[in-house]
Amino acid sequence: MPSPARPVPSSSLAPEPTSRGARSPVPSSVVVVGAGLAGARTVAALRQLGFDGTLTLLGAEGVPPYDRPPLSKELLTRPGPAWLVEDLGIDVATLVDDLRLADPAVGLTLPDDDAHAFAVTTRSGDVVRADAVVLAVGSEPVRPLGWETASVLHTTADAAALRERVAPGLRLAVVGAGWIGAEIAGVAAGAGAEVTVVEAGATPLERQLGPAVGTHLARWYADAGARLVTGVPVVEVRPDGVLLADGTQVAADVVLAAVGARPATAWLDGAVPRDARGAVPVDATGAVRDVPGLWAVGDCATRDHPVLGPVPGGHWSAALHDPEPTARALMGLDADDAPPHPPYVFSQQLGHDLALFGTPAVTDEVVLRGDPAGGATGREAWAALYVEPDDGTSARRPDEGGRAVRRVRAVLLVDSPRDVGAVRRLFTRTPRPELALEQATDPSVRWRDLAAAAS
Repeated sequence: MPSPARPVPSSSLAPEPTSRGARSPVPSSVVVVGAGLAGARTVAALRQLGFDGTLTLLGAEGVPPYDRPPLSKELLTRPGPAWLVEDLGIDVATLVDDLRLADPAVGLTLPDDDAHAFAVTTRSGDVVRADAVVLAVGSEPVRPLGWETASVLHTTADAAALRERVAPGLRLAVVGAGWIGAEIAGVAAGAGAEVTVVEAGATPLERQLGPAVGTHLARWYADAGARLVTGVPVVEVRPDGVLLADGTQVAADVVLAAVGARPATAWLDGAVPRDARGAVPVDATGAVRDVPGLWAVGDCATRDHPVLGPVPGGHWSAALHDPEPTARALMGLDADDAPPHPPYVFSQQLGHDLALFGTPAVTDEVVLRGDPAGGATGREAWAALYVEPDDGTSARRPDEGGRAVRRVRAVLLVDSPRDVGAVRRLFTRTPRPELALEQATDPSVRWRDLAAAAS
């Protein structure tokens, strides 16, 4: 549907596109597929950079863009969505020419010798043609076959339905002790629900953070009033609970499937190459290789990083930051001088705050800074550093003090919100910082000093 007239960007925000080699001219029309954070940031960046062509935004939920993290973290304290127009000042209705919030894309046809424009087919059967397409379709929750009676938490409608059920005495079975499962377990237990979390892995967040760190998180469940069952997969989901592989039955009024998410890209079958995760591989600007005019940002993309290599989407920071360099490249503008943002995940779960910077690998050595037992309060700050294996090439010479220096792939901060800024700066300056572990694991050494030493 047509939107109200949009404001004209000021000249200071509208640099002239530059021509570099065989780069295609600036498109006169762009379709952004996906009306979440990545899609909204894309249309905002295009307009801010001076794009004055026709801009179409296709959404699936029938509501304006909102931020997804509060759906689980603030399930009971925020009764409505975190609208981006309020939080980030992005009003897509004033930025796009054609706004369709309830007509998602279901098919994509690439340009050929007969048609020089992309053709995006929507659920209503309409076909939208454009010179360029930006895929910002995000992800969708995994719900295994046979789990149709399980609830999921991905949209504001999902949150509203779960919010109505959470109350004292509710029996809630959460399948999966990942980010979402842990967040909901803490919120629901705090509201008086009887919560059981079933995790097939040996520890919570084992796939994301590894077992060495996950072991330290397990006790949080009992502390928050939730029951945790690990090492046993669910073999059947029923309307009245779940059946575990060892024969145990967990009775529940509500079963929440929180076993992960995958890129929402199945509709691209046969049109666009995807990786094993289902994501669209793109270069550092978000461009899809060998398909001029096609771009992908956010959860649905695996994006090249100049230091880290291919970085899967799924990081909130990717949806927030990747659209701007993509918009610049789409318009033929030179890249800015800002270093690439570090992958970043934050979580509030079971009474604790977590912030993860970087990309942990299963081969990393994990070293701790502080005491995960938390001392007398149980909430003393600590951190885990994911250090690349010392194969004789990953470590540089000792520092000036003779201390061994190792390359750090990721840092997890626990209950340390005041250090988030310093660690973010550390990973922004050097995506794989080299630190003297003797200092890095000493809580008396400030993160800001570590960041300064690594710069």
